[in-house]
Amino acid sequence: MGWTFEGSRPIYLQMIERMKTEIAAGFYAPGQKMPSVRELAIEAGVNPNTVQRAFSELERDGYLHSERTSGRYVTEDREKLSELRISLGRRYIGELFSRLGRLGLSTEEILLACEAYAKEEQKR
Repeated sequence: MGWTFEGSRPIYLQMIERMKTEIAAGFYAPGQKMPSVRELAIEAGVNPNTVQRAFSELERDGYLHSERTSGRYVTEDREKLSELRISLGRRYIGELFSRLGRLGLSTEEILLACEAYAKEEQKR
């Protein structure tokens, strides 16, 4: 799983977003130990201080917790994880509506298109 970063935004913020998405999607399961700062820094090709800052923010926001000598772990708070999934989902829906709105589609047209898409996906 490669890491790519946009030049316009701080890397630690991009790392936070990606890790939140991976936590919400279950890539990092509740209670799972996270990679060490050094491991993730090497994998992402960034300074360990950048990873430390991202981890600290995720911990402050309640998505990770530290165990004194054994590292950081994903929260097991199911409500917190559910809120994260809902929050990310709303953001993605907002981005979808914004992009389709720029194409000239009305809210009603977007909703109809989403419904048609969901029906097609259910047939698969």
